[in-house]
Amino acid sequence: MDEPKISIFHDVACELGEGPGYDPLTKNVWWFDIVSGRLFEKPLAGGKAEIHTLGQMASALAIIDEKRQLIATETGLFIRDRQTGHTTMHQPIEAENPATRSNDGRVHPAGAFWIGTMGKKCEMGAGSIYWYRQGELRRLFSDISITNSISFSPDGRIAYFADTGKNIIWRVDTDPETGLPITEPALFYQHKEKGGVDGSVVDGEGNLWNACWGRSSVDVYSPAGKRIRSIAMPVRQPSCPAFVGVETANLIVTTAYHEMSERVHRSDPDAGKTFLVELAGKGRLDPPVRI
Repeated sequence: MDEPKISIFHDVACELGEGPGYDPLTKNVWWFDIVSGRLFEKPLAGGKAEIHTLGQMASALAIIDEKRQLIATETGLFIRDRQTGHTTMHQPIEAENPATRSNDGRVHPAGAFWIGTMGKKCEMGAGSIYWYRQGELRRLFSDISITNSISFSPDGRIAYFADTGKNIIWRVDTDPETGLPITEPALFYQHKEKGGVDGSVVDGEGNLWNACWGRSSVDVYSPAGKRIRSIAMPVRQPSCPAFVGVETANLIVTTAYHEMSERVHRSDPDAGKTFLVELAGKGRLDPPVRI
């Protein structure tokens, strides 16, 4: 298998880059810097990036339609008007708890938005995973330290999520019509090497692509939980991958310099920049969320 070409897609470094995705309506790539509360949008074909200041920590985005986006923030889900940038609270999530914020999130094939929360200081067990669809919110799982790796099989029958604090990725069967769990979580993969399991995305063949924080890699796991590929990244802390483009053959990977010492940051000068990984494969895009 040929090694992919890796290049810097955007050179403005994020302290904590997260939540990348691709919008087929605009052909833009999006991602966040959680710490600074900024949303980045940039044409996949290249050009100037638009940087939107959201006024609070934010980490994940779901497309609603041509005019609106749904953004997961530290206080809940906000509808953002694409043209004006105005945001309106749609669904509070842990808004009464200033110690937590949103982290990972992705849309199930049924149009349900799964959103993870975590403590702002990575407090043990402070996080939960929520399901939102058509005005209804449910808490699915709790007692998670760092929610990550929320992703779904192409047929919507399997969901994945991780607790980076435990370095475990779980899988759980889901109803393809609603995106709700129908079984208890089972162990998918336990990472016992250097680094921590971070954000993930599932491709068109059901393989899970996981960014390994601290290990400088994006690792690929078969549906059986076996590592089948590892892509070396030129930074220490890749945080989340997402497939991009009409053919979904390439990956965008966010990275971070969060909690790096000055010495380590000097040795990792591209930390926090956003990367394009050119592959020969077939990925998947998240569907619009059903609000």
